[in-house]
Amino acid sequence: MLVGAFLPPLDFFIVNVALPSIRAGLGADPAEVQLVISGYAAVYAVFLITGGRLGDLYGRKRVFLAGLMGFGLSSTLCGFATSPAILIAGRLLQGLSAAIMAPQGLASIQALFPERERARALSMYGATIGLAAIAAQALGGLLIAANIGGLQWRVIFLINLPVVAIVFLGGIPLLPDTRSANPARLDRMGVLLCALSLGLLVVPLVKGPEAGWPWWTCLMLVSSPGFAIAFWRYELALTQRGGTPLVSPQLAKAPGLVVALTGVLFFYVVSAFFLTFSIYLQEAIGKSAFSTGLMFVPCGLGFLIGPLTTPAATRWFGRWTPVLGMALEVVGCLVLSAVVATTPVAHAPALAGVVVALSLIGFGQGIAVPTLVRSVIDRAPTGGSGMVAGIVNSALQISAALGVAIIGSVFFSLAGSGHTPSSLAHAFSWAMLCVAASLTAAALLVARASRTHEDAVKAAISDQSA
Repeated sequence: MLVGAFLPPLDFFIVNVALPSIRAGLGADPAEVQLVISGYAAVYAVFLITGGRLGDLYGRKRVFLAGLMGFGLSSTLCGFATSPAILIAGRLLQGLSAAIMAPQGLASIQALFPERERARALSMYGATIGLAAIAAQALGGLLIAANIGGLQWRVIFLINLPVVAIVFLGGIPLLPDTRSANPARLDRMGVLLCALSLGLLVVPLVKGPEAGWPWWTCLMLVSSPGFAIAFWRYELALTQRGGTPLVSPQLAKAPGLVVALTGVLFFYVVSAFFLTFSIYLQEAIGKSAFSTGLMFVPCGLGFLIGPLTTPAATRWFGRWTPVLGMALEVVGCLVLSAVVATTPVAHAPALAGVVVALSLIGFGQGIAVPTLVRSVIDRAPTGGSGMVAGIVNSALQISAALGVAIIGSVFFSLAGSGHTPSSLAHAFSWAMLCVAASLTAAALLVARASRTHEDAVKAAISDQSA
């Protein structure tokens, strides 16, 4: 189950280091490069809640193994892709398979482990996801540098196959099967409308700037809000009929919850940092894929240390701890932008400045992620924590997809068609400023949600006293 939790974030982040090699090998344009990342994240986000429902309905072992097999097959398609279109299709299927596989681990922990062992199992689960994000950059660089069998970038996908085979064969005899005693019916129309509204938003944001905004991208972008409204109205109608919607409209009544979820949508745009920094390092200053992976180590160490400090930070700052983490990330982004902007063209930026900036970004992320997720889930109404947890995870992935789509488009537009060291450095500096602005918006929204929640709690206590 932990391997099932490890693979989805690993395959999201590992691609960043390989993007220059993929562009050269397949002749991909910037929009196609962005879709390799944002397409995976968007599909993963849309179908996460659905994947959890499938496990409730058909058994978590069966659904886990089906998702695992799909992940292996789609990794094969990515590994042997002969064009950008085939690679993007493989990544979309990878995202779908990951969304089917990943929720089964968390649900199985809740079902299989007694109370006294569950906390340790959940800690291992969380650490596994964090480790995947950290290991992906260095592992991707190492695999590409090793050039196993002359496969170059393809090995980052094909390396999944032996892992999938071992886990599949071991899972058949070892994994107990669990399912919900009262599983909710699958909201198929809700899934379809949600997927359409998100797809109509992400695709034109990625393809529009590169293609000169043809009419079909404008039409898709204009249509997206309409499908989002249709999705919400359908969920309202389904709730009134006594059905179980994909997203319960009742959650909107929880004090501060909608504002906090909006903050989550601004928060994970930091994913664009991994994309743009990898391209800057390799194409602007000529670092190898392996050296690029090693440059992310300070960020990874900060991410490891951050969660260890959250108990102390929570005692000092309480509900404002996620805001503290995001503030540290903003400072890191601003420092990195300034360091790159003041570095002579085609020269490597000062290592000390880069290490400080990356450490702040990783440390702040390590503090913000667990405390933000927990603070949002704590705002859920009674009985709604499971659904809110799924929505938060989906919101994080949607944020990652939009971050790559929007900030990635800004980066490639400023870099220009020539991609000179000077234009890439300029583009990266502005991309970091965009990330900092988004994180600032997230921090302000989360702060507002915390104040709204505290006011609601005080009002409830006052009413009880009266």
